[in-house]
Amino acid sequence: INISVFPPSNACIGRYILNMQITSCGHTYQRCLGDFYVLFNPWCADDPVYMDNQAHREEYVLNEHGILYEGVHKHITSRPWHFGQFEDGILDICLKILDMGASYHHGSDRDHCWRNDPVHVSMVVNHMISSHTTNSIMKIPENNDYLKGTKPFSWNGSVPILQQWYNGRCRPVRYGYCGSLASVMCTVMRCLGIPSRVVTNFCFPCSIENPLGINEIFDCTGKNLCGKDKLWRYHCWNESWMARRDLNQCCGDWQCLDPTPLETGRGSACSGPTWVRSIREGELDLDYDGHHVFSRVNSNYVGWLSQNNAKKTKFFCDTWPCGQHLITKSVGSEQFEDITGTYKYELGSVKNKEAYYRAYRRIHPGYCNASNCHIERELSSLKNPFLSDSGINMRLKMANCPMYGEDVQLHWLLENLRSENKNLKFNLCAQIITYSGCPMDQFWKDSVNVTLGPREVKKIPLCISYSQYGPYLCDHNIMKVVAVSDPECGELLMVSRDIVVNRPPVIVKLLSQPRLKVPCTAEISFCNPLQEDMKNCVMTLEGCGLFKEPMTIDLGTLASNQQARTIVEFTPYRLGSHRLLANLGCHKF
Repeated sequence: INISVFPPSNACIGRYILNMQITSCGHTYQRCLGDFYVLFNPWCADDPVYMDNQAHREEYVLNEHGILYEGVHKHITSRPWHFGQFEDGILDICLKILDMGASYHHGSDRDHCWRNDPVHVSMVVNHMISSHTTNSIMKIPENNDYLKGTKPFSWNGSVPILQQWYNGRCRPVRYGYCGSLASVMCTVMRCLGIPSRVVTNFCFPCSIENPLGINEIFDCTGKNLCGKDKLWRYHCWNESWMARRDLNQCCGDWQCLDPTPLETGRGSACSGPTWVRSIREGELDLDYDGHHVFSRVNSNYVGWLSQNNAKKTKFFCDTWPCGQHLITKSVGSEQFEDITGTYKYELGSVKNKEAYYRAYRRIHPGYCNASNCHIERELSSLKNPFLSDSGINMRLKMANCPMYGEDVQLHWLLENLRSENKNLKFNLCAQIITYSGCPMDQFWKDSVNVTLGPREVKKIPLCISYSQYGPYLCDHNIMKVVAVSDPECGELLMVSRDIVVNRPPVIVKLLSQPRLKVPCTAEISFCNPLQEDMKNCVMTLEGCGLFKEPMTIDLGTLASNQQARTIVEFTPYRLGSHRLLANLGCHKF
């Protein structure tokens, strides 16, 4: 007997058992024919996750390989990620996640009716990633302390994380960061049939007191002080494609889902789903957490000087709006796609201002009847004065793209805009900054007296040696260089630059052509670029369809400029496009 099952488009997703009842000679008995799974179907026009573009379906549902974008907005770095949604056992793990999170909205899972709604399914998955009190999939380390778990940046893919959670009786995996959380959620959503992608937002504000303002405070040496507000250098979240029947949408569109618990003033919480188009239009009353998402792509940055008497004064500095660059992996390409325009209109345009005023009135109820001019005056009073208003222009420009072990070279450009001499004294410093905006060690300081003639332009070279920053960089490969004028000079001037130090590459070379169920070899090589030993070197290899579980190779200690070569053998166990990932960890990073 051949049996075809055609579930309706509003069927609840999950695992079903198919029984056959047989009546013969007055006797009735049942026979189990097997089980089957029902998932959301983006190929079906009646399904709420329907996506009409085949290339997009292949990218956002079928593709197991992704790219995470990190760094800072002026220096974007990338690294590959294995989603692995088709690996053995992953579908059962994803359904287990729904079982564990079923009580999030409904108190009981006796009726599974919510499982046919991608909105409620996405909310449950979003909550389960890191917000569930006891059974969340992954934890974020507190105070950057991850000694009792795995380094957050050492993961290459979602499969080991999900397997560790499932095999560990659904206890949280330690530890992750926003990129791994968003990627794991992307894996779960794609596995359930919901088109999804990981988005990176550069200059991401996390402010408790002022939703549309982010404050960074510095002392007179240029040191970034740890305040309540945090300016994340980047932040990753998830976008999923679905028609929002709760918003009367008849067609699918991208919805923002952020599984990273962030402080909101009323405790930490994940956010979404939020219709991306409602953010661009400033229509914050339509959706879940709209005001949170809007503020995270539209807040204004303000830089302050804190002096000994605790008085704070605004700098003259050229600031930027937060959320100025949002990107994701392009369809069918290894390049990134700039999707900033889906979240906000072009800065300064009429539509951008109208959306901002509309959102401002919803975030600040006291301004619900205020005119646009009133709101604009209020916003202008909160911003930093421009550097040009002081008669000086400054910027820090990179002279090289430093690799771990190399000196950092910068050019400090100054221009006198006035027809009179300028005599200024500046304090300079460099400081480690985590990706989440936490200031760490200040490892370099200097003072410079600068004299600028009328309309003079001057270029001053700056160098920070590896011996100065190397002992402090660790896993955090971002540093901040700041120049502030001495308060005794009068006007307070500030210029800063975030710098990414690239990690040395690991080179993977295939030595034979991969064939299904035929052993294949690859050469993994790495050279220690430092003028010192690299201790506790461990290589982790991973690849969907290539390794059933990650392979770990202990390389021990690598001397300065020593080349390490390792030959590994693996047997591809399923067809498809595969990628071999190699990640090196040591006492330095």
